Amino acid sequence: MRSPLAISYDLPRVGIRPTIDGRYGGVRESLEGPTMAMARAAADLISSNLRHASGQPIECVIAEACISGAAEAAQADSLFRVQNVGCSLTVTPCWCYGSETIDTDPIRPKAIWGFNGTERPGAVYLAAALAGHAQSGIPCFGIYGKEVQDQGDTTIPDDVREKILRFVRAGIAVSTMQGKSYLAIGGTSMGIAGSIVDPSFFSNYLGMRVIASDMSEVLGRIEKGIFDQEEFQVALDWTKTHCQEGDDPNEPGKQRTRAQKDSDWETSIKMTLIARDMMVGNPKLATLGYPEQARGNNAIAGGFQGQRQWTDHFPNGDFMEAMLCSSFDWNGIREPFAFATENDSLNAISMLFGKLLTGTAQMFSDVRTYWSPESVQRATGHKLSGMSEAGILHLINSGPTALDWTGASSSSSSNPPSPAPSSQGRKGFIKSWYEMTPEDADACLEATKFCPSIVEYFPGGGWSTDFTTLGEMPVTMCRINLVQGLGPVLQIAEGWTISLPDAVHDVLDQRTNPTWPTTWFAPRLSGAAPYDSVYNVMLHWGANHGAICYGHIGADLATLASMLRIPVCMHNLESGDMFRPNSWYRFGSLDEQSADYRACKDYGALY
Repeated sequence: MRSPLAISYDLPRVGIRPTIDGRYGGVRESLEGPTMAMARAAADLISSNLRHASGQPIECVIAEACISGAAEAAQADSLFRVQNVGCSLTVTPCWCYGSETIDTDPIRPKAIWGFNGTERPGAVYLAAALAGHAQSGIPCFGIYGKEVQDQGDTTIPDDVREKILRFVRAGIAVSTMQGKSYLAIGGTSMGIAGSIVDPSFFSNYLGMRVIASDMSEVLGRIEKGIFDQEEFQVALDWTKTHCQEGDDPNEPGKQRTRAQKDSDWETSIKMTLIARDMMVGNPKLATLGYPEQARGNNAIAGGFQGQRQWTDHFPNGDFMEAMLCSSFDWNGIREPFAFATENDSLNAISMLFGKLLTGTAQMFSDVRTYWSPESVQRATGHKLSGMSEAGILHLINSGPTALDWTGASSSSSSNPPSPAPSSQGRKGFIKSWYEMTPEDADACLEATKFCPSIVEYFPGGGWSTDFTTLGEMPVTMCRINLVQGLGPVLQIAEGWTISLPDAVHDVLDQRTNPTWPTTWFAPRLSGAAPYDSVYNVMLHWGANHGAICYGHIGADLATLASMLRIPVCMHNLESGDMFRPNSWYRFGSLDEQSADYRACKDYGALY
């Protein structure tokens, strides 16, 4: 069942540009069929393998005629603008007229696939066209298969396939963000830099606007009843049935009464409905006499300040954040939101990147503690081994760790086991939201407790989600940071979730907050700093928060970052995994990271 209230998408398409040698009299005529066949093969590859974050298949628009020069290039561009094309892929098996046929739109991400065949010089055109892009200051990705193919071969080699799909995943993410909003409910939380929302970053790098709303808007809507009263009752009944209360960690004299806890449940549910309505709107509000509020803010991501101006007086936002970020609620299976605790807008955007690339619910977490093998053994007597033998990071936060991150969902054909070494207990799984089943949602709820919040942190009460993420899941942690004088940079750390023996987990978890969701994370070490030790990963992480996505998607994140002109300052990917615009090579090939910085600075923010 899909929720009737969903994130609004323009559903950008992929434009396929078949380019051709324009000489009639035998040349063009002989190439029309093979060129269009390449275009159709690429379109079929994309549409049959990729989906938008909203779940719909990504559609392709093929130019109505092969492009041999400036006139046909302009015709294709006009078609693409009408068809809402967000990124373009040029394909050709032959020589074409380089700068006369390229896509010159300065914003649209673009790539060229030049067929590797000796009968016709598709690779020669690829090189000439990429040179034209570099000279004109319009970055373009180059795709060229490693193996020579025979003329007329319509198959797409695996290496070409991988690059086409990576380019499109990132390109569609870029175009999906354009024109959307980040909804900041409240302002800066406890001096956290990420919640000092920078509108220029959103507009210049993401093509988004920032909508700032005081938290009094939430309180006002609660007091005036500006939410769907019928849905509230459905949500309240569902919560009583499916959300298990955990132990109250507060001293008996500080525990909230049963009446206060029941009131906290009601307020937490109302907060969830209101935050969602503020993001995407709700037609029901118009029937209640609130047409302005019914429209929402076209928000694709958001955050809630909470601490301390709200949480000193009212229930915290933990339930709201956890439920919004999950791929289900009382309405059934639905697309998760990217919604940040403490209004950490930079972590919200990092979560949004992961969601747009995978369609999965994201984890928001503190990068809380580095546990060395020696410290674990001293505290628990347990010796770490396998993937965790070099140490682990404790990822924990009271806020929007989606319930999907229990890992309790069943496996599927598109969610195969990872090659991580075996660890304790059952292996976890996380699915794209459109693959989730009601049974998966029930399993995630069964694995979750909702504990009364610790009143020393949250005097106004509220509920914290408590679970421990299952192990052996491939995951990627990332984070956007802003640096004065430099701009945004992206950090990437691929690794695995780890399951510890229950007795070991309990000892370590009690030292922080046992009522919060915990994930034990082992980043993959490469031997090169800062990935020469887990300690150095913790030391070099640029903020107190991280966004975690299911799967090893670091290469996709790096490609996306290059489209947005955001350098990657830290990653544990192999050099061959990096896929960036061809002109990046011109900025120095011996030091890829330095070249990335120079290219991003030279080209500047995308918008």
